[in-house]
Amino acid sequence: MDSSLHLILILLAVAVGVVVVCRILKLPAMLGYLLVGIMIGPHALGWIPDAPETRHLAEFGVVFLMFSIGLEFSLARLRAMQRLVFGLGTAQVVSTMLLVMFCTLFFEMDWRAGLALGGILAMSSTAIVSKMLVERAELNAPHGQKIMGVLLFQDLAVVPLIIIIPALAESNADLTSTISIAMFKAVVLLTALLTFGQRLLRPWFHLVAEQKSSELFMLNVLLFTLGMAWLTELSGLSLALGAFVAGMLISETEYRYQVEEDIKPFRDVLLGLFFVTIGMMLDLGAVIAGWGWILLLLLILIPFKAGVVALLVRGFGGEWGAALRTGIGLAQAGEFGFVLLTLAGGAQLLAHDVTQNVLAAMLISMLAAPFLIQHAEAIVRRLSPEEWMSRAMQMHQIAVSSMASQQHIIVCGYGRSGQALARFLTEEGISFIALDLDSRRVREAADAGERVVYGDAGKREVLMAAGLMRAKALAITYDDKHSALKILHLVQASRPDLPVVVRTADDSHIAVLKQAGAAEVVAEVTEGSVMLATQALLLSGVPLTRVVRRLQDARAKRYSMLSGYMREAAANNAAVGEATESQQSRFQNVMLVAGDVAVGKRLQDMKLEDINVEVNAVRRHNVQGSHPSGDMLLRAGDVLVLLGQPVTLEAAEKRLRKG
Repeated sequence: MDSSLHLILILLAVAVGVVVVCRILKLPAMLGYLLVGIMIGPHALGWIPDAPETRHLAEFGVVFLMFSIGLEFSLARLRAMQRLVFGLGTAQVVSTMLLVMFCTLFFEMDWRAGLALGGILAMSSTAIVSKMLVERAELNAPHGQKIMGVLLFQDLAVVPLIIIIPALAESNADLTSTISIAMFKAVVLLTALLTFGQRLLRPWFHLVAEQKSSELFMLNVLLFTLGMAWLTELSGLSLALGAFVAGMLISETEYRYQVEEDIKPFRDVLLGLFFVTIGMMLDLGAVIAGWGWILLLLLILIPFKAGVVALLVRGFGGEWGAALRTGIGLAQAGEFGFVLLTLAGGAQLLAHDVTQNVLAAMLISMLAAPFLIQHAEAIVRRLSPEEWMSRAMQMHQIAVSSMASQQHIIVCGYGRSGQALARFLTEEGISFIALDLDSRRVREAADAGERVVYGDAGKREVLMAAGLMRAKALAITYDDKHSALKILHLVQASRPDLPVVVRTADDSHIAVLKQAGAAEVVAEVTEGSVMLATQALLLSGVPLTRVVRRLQDARAKRYSMLSGYMREAAANNAAVGEATESQQSRFQNVMLVAGDVAVGKRLQDMKLEDINVEVNAVRRHNVQGSHPSGDMLLRAGDVLVLLGQPVTLEAAEKRLRKG
């Protein structure tokens, strides 16, 4: 007992430490678990023995990995991306397997080992690549769509490979019959489960859910998942196949999202253990002895695989730029490759030294993947001369669209929020240009006569082409903190006086975004809760005027730029009523430059309140302060947000500039 507890404490302590470091460095936790396995495994420090019990427990990590893949499996998504999935995806997996098998023949390896190795190296890392695409806001870019289509097919291709690889260990005489029998059993079992399983699953889950017990629901999910895995193993197939089918069956029910949330802790812990055991397999001595073979494998894996994918994308009608980005994104090995490598090692298809060399090359490729994707732009521009022409034409198109615009608004993202904003701007007669990375959405908007162009707002040249230096404001309409921070950084570097409004899902990133230079951050959760409270108060009999006042107070506290207006509106309504539209107060941004008389003076010395102008906020070096104090010393580069009537605002700017 003491020994077991000692080993568990070592594993937990090292895992927590390494994964924390990976999080700080923004690397996937999976790489941290692999490094833990290498460090404490029997071939390095030897703190954890490579015992059968550890490996058996790690098998459950594979079960929950396949269950999660099945749970995310969507027939609707598959149909929408069928050309990419079954066209490009099939071509990538099949061509990689055949080319790797052909290469292994030159090293006098058996064709069955070559085929298994091809399946292992054909896989790419869904965890690493999808995370990088989301962080770089490239999920809807042409290369992002192609990458996700290929990854989806790779996930599907694992299912037959899990059946085929163990069968390859049979003798040549029995090989065909073994694979045929295995595939026949798989088809019969899958057909039966998918046909009858859904009819039995839904009523049973209804019965369990009606008991309103989260513990019972969780136990039922575990029972169903492990039961399906046991059933397929009993049929002579793998545990992972049954788990995949279990996920597929649940994905078609209304319980999918609840199950996904409940299973996440088990999946993540067991997956971590699986990757630790993969790291424990790596023999550093064998790696050092076979470093030449590892370098050769890396050359085959990264440039060779990237080249194959790029040629296939080009063959499917893609541009060279998108083709090269897709190849770079898929060049590394993947987590499913480790699953298949474990199967191939267990079936004795690959020799020990080959397994070690392949494992080391896969690990290095996955460590290099984030850096390759980060520098993909520079690599593509160097390798593809026509990329410069394509980029120049794109910038020209954006510049032509924005050339006639002065004092316009740049809308980053043309999804639902962007389209709603565009309708408001159109109704007010305010010109705008919208940037979006979804080519289909851009095409549909252009056909409708709207000023929407294809472009990545996270690139300086795109913002410049969209008229950043002439714009009146910029709005980021999609919820992506990393992309928003990148855009804010670019705006602060080129137009620090330009007000930027950012949309976010909740209020967890408001401080960071304002620190980066956002004039205002609109949180959907906050807006939703304010309107929910408004409707609830109205329905509960609270007078309408009081509800409106509550709404104004809530928004005045939340949005600093509205607070002065709310106070003024209350006073005006109580005294003389509403002013005419031309006399109503509005905001104006004034950026102080060296030579202005206000620079070096205190805010109160400018006596702006004497002409009925309020300094609502001051943005200084990415720091915003609402309602600054009168003794604040003004500096060059400060952006003063003034509130007043048009005539008084003009007088205030003259006073700040030249006195």
